[in-house]
Amino acid sequence: MSSVVEAPIDLIESVAALRLPPRGDARVRALMDRNTNGQLSPYEKAELEAWVEVSENIALVRAPALWVLGRTRP
Repeated sequence: MSSVVEAPIDLIESVAALRLPPRGDARVRALMDRNTNGQLSPYEKAELEAWVEVSENIALVRAPALWVLGRTRP
């Protein structure tokens, strides 16, 4: 069984370009600032944790695409 998967370069580029949407990124930054200042409500803490999980999952999806494209850092 082969471990090679073929995919169009456009698809790989699209996966490598995945990011949080601007509004989501802005919300994460606002929550992180409030967290740094000790001002998060329990609801906001749960929201921040959910955003962090989404961000980590995006990074895990992007990593192989970046490797295929030769854009990884040592």
